[in-house]
Amino acid sequence: MKKVYHLKTCNTCERIIKTLNLPNDFSFQEIKTEAITVKQIEHLKNLAGSYEALFSRRAKLYKDMGLKDMNLSEADYKHYILNHYTFLKRPVIVVKDNIFIGNSAKTVESAKAFIHSHE
Repeated sequence: MKKVYHLKTCNTCERIIKTLNLPNDFSFQEIKTEAITVKQIEHLKNLAGSYEALFSRRAKLYKDMGLKDMNLSEADYKHYILNHYTFLKRPVIVVKDNIFIGNSAKTVESAKAFIHSHE
């Protein structure tokens, strides 16, 4: 599987996708219009090692809902990601059994190097 979970209205996601110059065999899921499913989030968790690794603390709702002051469990992270797209750290790039989460320069460069070495 080669897939990118992203948000079309996120300039950073769109810039990263463009920078990666992805081959045509990648599929894209715009998480605002096509919500992530339980099966998908469980698969991503298995690749990432935890739901927390997939959770965005930069989301405005994270502060607005007072979540930053709570001790969240793995079940909480899963719940919030499934209930509002903004809680998924973006973009999430899956290449077979490898996952790249977020928009840090290091993550983007790792994803780019991996993708283009496996074409």
